[in-house]
This record gives sequence, C-alpha cells and structure tokens, in this order.
Amino acid sequence: MKPSTELFDLIKSLSKSEKRFFKLHSALQSGPKNYLRIFDAIDKQKAYDEEGLKKLFAKETFIKHLPSEKNHLYKLILKALRAYHAESSVSGILKQEIKNIEILYQKALYTECNKLLHRAKRIAKENERFYYWFELLNWEKMLLEEAYESGEFTKDLDALIEEERDVIEKLRNLAAYHILYSKINYVFRSGGYVRTDEEHAMVEEISEHPLIKGKNTALSKRAATICYYTQGFCQWAKRDWATSLEKFKRVKQILDDQPAIRGDLTKRYIRTLQYIINGEIELGDLGQAREHIKHLRSLPSDPGFSGMNTEVQVFAASYLSELRLLDRSGEHEKAVAMAPEIVAGMERLAGHLHKEHELEFEWCLACAHFGAGQMNKALFWLNKVLNDPEPALRQDIFTYARLFNLVVHYELGNYDLLGYIVRSTQRFLGKRQRAHEVENLIIEQIKKLARANDPATKRDLFRSLYEQLAVLLKDPGESLVLKYFDVLSWAESHVLGLPYSEVVRRKALAEQRASGSR
Repeated sequence: MKPSTELFDLIKSLSKSEKRFFKLHSALQSGPKNYLRIFDAIDKQKAYDEEGLKKLFAKETFIKHLPSEKNHLYKLILKALRAYHAESSVSGILKQEIKNIEILYQKALYTECNKLLHRAKRIAKENERFYYWFELLNWEKMLLEEAYESGEFTKDLDALIEEERDVIEKLRNLAAYHILYSKINYVFRSGGYVRTDEEHAMVEEISEHPLIKGKNTALSKRAATICYYTQGFCQWAKRDWATSLEKFKRVKQILDDQPAIRGDLTKRYIRTLQYIINGEIELGDLGQAREHIKHLRSLPSDPGFSGMNTEVQVFAASYLSELRLLDRSGEHEKAVAMAPEIVAGMERLAGHLHKEHELEFEWCLACAHFGAGQMNKALFWLNKVLNDPEPALRQDIFTYARLFNLVVHYELGNYDLLGYIVRSTQRFLGKRQRAHEVENLIIEQIKKLARANDPATKRDLFRSLYEQLAVLLKDPGESLVLKYFDVLSWAESHVLGLPYSEVVRRKALAEQRASGSR
C-alpha cells in the first residue's frame, strides 16, 4: 500500500512563522522529541519518501513504530496550529471564550463566568455568528438558573427566551438561503452556463422563491449577501449582465461595510469580485474590470485574507479573469506573455488548486495561444482538457473543447485527421444530446473546408459560415458558444483575410465605444 502523504502535505503547508511556533510549542514539553527529528527530515524532502525516512533513522528504535510516530506528530502540529490561530478569527475567539466559560462554570465562579459570557455574546451578535450566539444563550440560561437558586431574580427569563427565538429564526433563515445557493451553484459548477430546459427551470424556480423574490426577507447581513449573490447568479443565467452586475455589487457593498463578516466570508468576497469583473467584461467596461483585477490581487495583504486557501482563490480568480479579459479584447499576445507566470503558479499551488480551475486555465491558455497564432501550443493545452478523466465537472468546457479541437486541427492543416475527429465529436455530442444548430453548422462547414483545395472556395465557405452564424447567434441559447470561443470572429477573419486577434480587437473596441455612450 502506498504510504499516506497527509503528514508531508501538512508540514509543507506551514508558513515559516507556523513552523517556528510549533518548535517553540514543542520546547515546552519534556522527554524525548523524536517527532521533531521526523518533522525536520520530512520538511527537507521535496516529495514524500517514507523509505528514505526509514533509511535515515534505521538505527533508531522509534522507526519501528513509524506509523504511530507520524500520527503523534500530526496531532501535535494541529494542536500547535490551534494555539497559533486561536485569536486570528472570530470563530477562534468565540471557541476560546466558550471553553473559558465552561471552565469557570465548573469551578462555580459564576460572576466571572457572566462577565465573559456577555463579552462573548457581544462579539457573536456583532459578527452574526448565530451558532455560537445560540450556545452562549444556553450557558446564560444555566447561569440564570444558578442565580435563581441563590435568590437573585434580577434577570428576565422571558426576554432571554425571546432572544433565543430570534436567534433560532435567523439561523433557519440563513440555512434556507444556503440551500438555495447550493442548488444554483450546482448548476454552474456542472455546466458553467445555463443552457438546457431543465437547468432553466431550476434557475426559474430559485429566482421565484419567496426568499429570493421577496423584499426584506433576509434577517441578517450574512443572509442578505447570499440573497443578492443568488439573485446575481439567476440574472447571470438569464444573460442579464447589467442586473447581475448590480446584484453582485450589492454583495460587495455589504461585505465592505462589515469588515468582520467579510473576514469570515473571504471566499464569497473573492467570488463576488470575480463575477463583478466578468459582468464588466460582458458589458464592455474593460477599464473598470482591470481595476477590480488589481483590487483582487491586493487582497492577500488585507487583514483576514491570509492563508493558503485565500492565496489559491485569489490566484485562480484574478488570473482567469485577466485571461478572459485579454481574450475578449483581442490582446492574445499579452495573454501568452502571462503563460509562464501562470504555469509557475499552477505548479506552486499543485494539490491546492481545484480541478475546475485547472480545466479553466488549460482552456484559457489554449484560446490565448490560438489567438496569438501559436496553434501547436494551443493544441497542447487543448489536449490537456480533452484527456482529462473527470466525468461530470464542467461539461460545457469538455463540449466546446471538442468543437475548438476541430478548428485548431483545421488551422494546423491536419485535414486527413479531421475526418476521424469530426466523427468522434459527433458521437460525443450525440451521447450527451448537446448538438445544437451552431455546433452542427460548425461541424458540417469544417468537413467541407477540409475537403476544399481552392482558396476562393474556402473563402466562400467561410463567408457562408459567417452569414449563417450571424443569424443563429441572435438566439441567446445558440450564442453561448461565444463565451468560450468567438467562432464568428474566426469565420470573419478568414473572409477578410485578417488575423483572428485583429478582428476580435476591432469588435471589442466597438463594444467599448458603445458601452461608453450608454
């Protein structure tokens, strides 16, 4: 059986200050510290090598019990990390306070216990940490019972019960919003955009839900962020970019006004910024999108946005947003220039980067190299997408990658191979019932283009493709292909005899002028 790398992964995730704290924390313990020797040995490894550890400590008795030593070390690291981060978040502070309340209560120090309880309740209330607030109310009832038994009747039990009801209602309200968010998030994670009747029906059901459609239905700031976030998703699904952008900006405003809550909801804040940027790109406001990308990249220096989790999210959101912006503005050379930095980041964050983000990066890099005229590089990144074994995640990318694959092979002049790829693509789309009119048109025209030898015939075929696409893409469902690859500009570039990037750039400038005049 392959040795577990959990301990190695944990050690490698530690910052320099966390490692220093762990060793200082360990110094407080007496007795032999073989686990520190194992820690240092693993810390020096670039990849986990258990056989190397056994050879290094072959003469030591403890190596005979390596699994238990590793387990002990793992627990000690987590214990040190709990102490190190105890006051770095609201939840950490509240956990400590509740533990202190429990200790004081057990010692019958009720006066001191009350002081801590009221301070903790204020923190929980200000930060809308309802679960902790509810637990603190239970402690308050226990202290109230002790006070009654001592003959003190200064507190109002009815008021406490009413407060408990209010907290429970806010908890239920927040939980209901989380369920709605989870439903619509599933649609986007599986398909990227909404396209099928079933997906549209699900979005419509959520957008008509009383908690989403009604006014003043959110009972807390946290619930309000989910409400507006879900509304933004619903409008995004309906291609109403302006309304979607407005909703996501409302989320950002609430979180900016509540820094403590924002520190708890860093992932939501980062994703909100990403959708704001995407909305601005869709509306042609590229200057504002660039400013928000800068803001996104600056977040790790802000309080509450530290840690590997945030670093990964900011990296993915900011670089994917910039690649999309450069693709939509026809600045493919700039996108290609970013590739080494992005690849280095992906390698550095390997094991932490979500599979969805890996797929998106591979897709965006394929599009960037295609736009820059580097077809072999485009095919390299495209093959990474096509060869991925993931069966369910982002089927939209897998589908459009198959179509894009036909275009790239055409540009490479692989006409003999295209016949096989076309049949394979048709089988793939048929099994998934994904072949819409635009997809069928692209497949049929590429089959004809591969067989055509005369330049004039090819240009006529591209002109026919362009004219048919121009009509089909007026349908919102069919125009979805443009969010992945601007096939219309590709056809136009061959009609006009211009580079693909130039056609995209001209279109982007026209959209920006139109956006500025609105």
